[in-house]
Amino acid sequence: MEYSKHLRKDIKLATILDGSTHELKLHKNIPLRLMASIMSQQLSTKVAKVIFHRFLTLYNGKEPKPKQVLDTPFETLRGIGLSNAKVAYIQNVAQFCIDHKITDTRLQKMDNEAIVELLTQIKGVGKWTVEMLLMFSLGREDVFAVDDLGIQQAMCKLYKISAADKKKMKARMLKIAANWSPYRTYACLHLWSWKDK
Repeated sequence: MEYSKHLRKDIKLATILDGSTHELKLHKNIPLRLMASIMSQQLSTKVAKVIFHRFLTLYNGKEPKPKQVLDTPFETLRGIGLSNAKVAYIQNVAQFCIDHKITDTRLQKMDNEAIVELLTQIKGVGKWTVEMLLMFSLGREDVFAVDDLGIQQAMCKLYKISAADKKKMKARMLKIAANWSPYRTYACLHLWSWKDK
């Protein structure tokens, strides 16, 4: 993989590139992916999958459009195991996507910064959520999630960065990651899998 050659220029990062490669995929129905990422916040992957499955069951197993989600009663969404706040955020996403005519085609034409700026206007959607969407749903190769706890832990360990001063830590992380561009997403994927070994 081309990205691997580029990332190996970083001697420390090269030590964790174990020959496994990651592929990024482009997924359809981005508004729904955004709702799914809100549902999964602060939950284990296993629980998140169960809740998302229950959510799809409400629509006969099919992926709903934002309008269908908005038409679903609040209590019905609460009934699948979502908190009041999460239901409200999901409805915010649905409403925003309708109001701003958010489509997969429109998002695919936009650059990363513009997407972050647009979607973080939605209450309940932070920068990290949009970065995950860019990586895992839009398949963007050059995203660096500086606020991700897993990335912070992995980089502190690998580069001996002190986590005592968060501001200094993030500045150092961003400086290191700048050298990984234009393949920062792949570096993040390798850092996550290395940290979990």
